[in-house]
Amino acid sequence: MKIISIFNNKGGVGKTTLTYHLASILAEMGKKVLILDLDSQCNISLYGMEEDELERIWQEEDAIIDNGFNANNPYNDSVKKLFESPRTTHFLLKSVEDGISDYEELPPPYSVTNNLDLIPSRLTLFMYENKISERWSGMFLGESLSIRTMTRIRKLAEAYSEKNHYDFVIIDTSPNLGALNKIIISTVDGFIIPCLPDVFSLYGIKNIGKALSQWQREFNTCFSIIPEGKKKEFPEKSVRFLGYTLYNAKKRNDQPNQLYLALAHYNHARKIPDAIKEHISSSVREHLTEEMVQNSIGNNAVMHTHNTLPNMAQKYKEPMWKLPECNKLDNEDKSTISGNSAIYKATREKYKQFAEDFLVRVATLDE
Repeated sequence: MKIISIFNNKGGVGKTTLTYHLASILAEMGKKVLILDLDSQCNISLYGMEEDELERIWQEEDAIIDNGFNANNPYNDSVKKLFESPRTTHFLLKSVEDGISDYEELPPPYSVTNNLDLIPSRLTLFMYENKISERWSGMFLGESLSIRTMTRIRKLAEAYSEKNHYDFVIIDTSPNLGALNKIIISTVDGFIIPCLPDVFSLYGIKNIGKALSQWQREFNTCFSIIPEGKKKEFPEKSVRFLGYTLYNAKKRNDQPNQLYLALAHYNHARKIPDAIKEHISSSVREHLTEEMVQNSIGNNAVMHTHNTLPNMAQKYKEPMWKLPECNKLDNEDKSTISGNSAIYKATREKYKQFAEDFLVRVATLDE
C-alpha cells in the first residue's frame, strides 16, 4: 500500500479533478483505492457523495466536534453508534485532538463505486491544524501526544488499508503551506504537484521548494534526536516528490511544439522542469530518473483543458468518461453531453495513460 498526496499551495490548478479521476481510473484498473479528504473546502467529498448526505454526516458528528469526547466515558452508546456509519476525517482525528486514547473501531468508509471508497472532510479541520501548531515543538522532545498528532493521519491510512486491503490511499489537500499540509506531505509516501502553464506556477514551485526543504530538515532533525522506539511511528523517508502535471493548457494542433500548446502556455510549460530542478531539492526527488523530472506525469495525456467536463463530473458524481452512459442526466445536459460523447469517453484513455506513468513512478519509492 502507498499513501499519496496531490498538493499545491495555489487553488484552481485541477488538484481535486486530478485526485478524483486518478482514483477512479486506478479503481477501474483493479486497484483498491481510498480517498482521504483533508481539504476543509470538501470539494472531493462532493465529487463522491450528495451534499445532503454529507450534511447528514456532519450533523451526526456536530456534538463531538463542538464539545469533544467525554474523556471519562468515551465509549458510551451514543458514540459507539457513530462508528457504525461513515464519518469524516476530522471525526477520526478528534481523539488525538482531545488528547485521549484512539478508538479501536474504524467507521466504514463511504463507498463511491467498486474498488473506490471515500472518507469525507468537514469545514472544522482548522481545529486539528491548531493542535499541530501547538504540539509541534513537543515532537522534537519525543512527547507521545505530539508524535501521535503528527502521525495520526498516516496511522489512519495504514489502519484502513490493513482492514480493507487498499492498494492506494490518496489524500486531497488544501491549497496552502500550513501546518496540516506540512505533516501530510512529510508523512505520506509520495506527492504530486499539479501546475497551470502560467507564471504563478513557476513562482509557486519556488515557494513549494523552500517549504519542502524546510519540512524535510525538520523531520530529519526530529528523527535523529527522538528515542529509537518512537522512530517507528514515522516513515523511513519524508517528503518524496513523484512529479508534476500540467492542467488546463490550451491545445493548438497547429502549433509546431511537441506539447501542442498555444505559444504563451508552451513558453511557461517548458520552464517548469528547470524550476523544479532549481527549487525542489535533489534529496526530495533522488529516486526519480532525469526523464521523470523533465516530463509531466503521463506526458501530455491530461494537460489540455477539459472545459466544463469536470463540472459535469462533480454534478453527477461520475468520472468524465462515464457521463455519456449516466442515467441521471438532467434534460438540459443530455443533449450537450450526448453531442460531445466522444470527447467525454476519450478522457478515460488519457487518464489511463496518466495512471500507468504514475504507477511506474510509485514503484521508484521502493528502489
